[in-house]
Amino acid sequence: MPVKLELNKNAQNGHKPVKIFTREIDHNAMTQLKNIAQLPIIHSHVAAMPDVHCGVGATVGSVIPTKSAVIPAAVGVDIGCGMMAVRLSLKSAQLPDNLKPMRLAIERAVPVGQRAHKTVSIRPVCKRLQSQVDYLFQKHPQLLKQMKHPQTLWAKQMATLGSGNHFIEICIDDSKDVWVMLHSGSRGIGNAIGRYFIQKAKKDMEVHLRNLPDRDLSYFSEGSANFDDYLHAVEFAQEYARLNREEMMKLVLRAIEPFLPGFIIDRQAINCHHNYVSKEHHYGADVFVTRKGAINAEEGRLGIIPGSMGAKSFIVKGKGSTESFCSCSHGAGRNMTRTAARKAFKRSDLAEQTKGVECRKDTGVIDEIPSAYKDIDKVMENQTDLVEVLHTLKQVICVKG
Repeated sequence: MPVKLELNKNAQNGHKPVKIFTREIDHNAMTQLKNIAQLPIIHSHVAAMPDVHCGVGATVGSVIPTKSAVIPAAVGVDIGCGMMAVRLSLKSAQLPDNLKPMRLAIERAVPVGQRAHKTVSIRPVCKRLQSQVDYLFQKHPQLLKQMKHPQTLWAKQMATLGSGNHFIEICIDDSKDVWVMLHSGSRGIGNAIGRYFIQKAKKDMEVHLRNLPDRDLSYFSEGSANFDDYLHAVEFAQEYARLNREEMMKLVLRAIEPFLPGFIIDRQAINCHHNYVSKEHHYGADVFVTRKGAINAEEGRLGIIPGSMGAKSFIVKGKGSTESFCSCSHGAGRNMTRTAARKAFKRSDLAEQTKGVECRKDTGVIDEIPSAYKDIDKVMENQTDLVEVLHTLKQVICVKG
């Protein structure tokens, strides 16, 4: 049965309630949620998903509805980060016995980590985005200082994976169907936009900082000098992230094609953000909803909730829960920092916990070991009133950034 914790239920002093869809939450994340609930711009309440954990300023796994304002640090620096998945017209028995050549082919086709494509013309889609990029750089020339080779890097990074918890996977569902799933965001240009406007928000609110529980909760109010500019930049970064996933998926499918019998995409792709802001209507008002590590789970909407690289993932359908602002978790959520994971585990631990998965098993990805994440089964148990599980997936190939 789902469990839920509620803070500030009888809110006073202007503090809004916080509804948490789990009882497994650490002290620091709880403090961050309380800080957010103090802001005068919060509408109705703050919702925290079952994968909630501490972030920068705002809690990862939180849904923050704001009235006529947005908090850049709550959206974060990987603007538009999210998931994409397609089901292929293949069964698991049609995969090759040796999956390593397939993994290496994906890694050759899609630049991972700090790598990028060698030419800007590799992605024709960039031509469609060029005018928006030019406008951003002309309106905010300081953005150029946030990036190395800003005029070309954004185009070379289109259809690239990035690092950290970003991944590409080949998965098998409970019907033995084959899926391709990936996780990435807006890359360097989204990071630059995020950092640039977070600093602008802090500067704009310097006179009010004494009233803020955390400087990272600095916000732009509607009508202020930077409000419209930030929303425009965020919309661009979210579109870039969506297209990045689509273009990457094309490269992955092309890379695995030689290893498989002929296939087609068997169902419409699912492509969903989990770090973003959108204008929505909740509890009688039009508000800006920031989902920081959460996906839209309005009634009937399809979504993707991944586990760690050795666990299960889920294709879900939203139930439209009003208490969660039609949201659900974006994954398992970390229960251990990257530094702590590197100290706690060895290569042998990683090999054991990713047994049966064709993936890197070196020290460079130890911080992504399954034990560094929450139990995805418990996370899913706590959101049965938020989503319905349609497919359970288990990865057989995992490419990490």
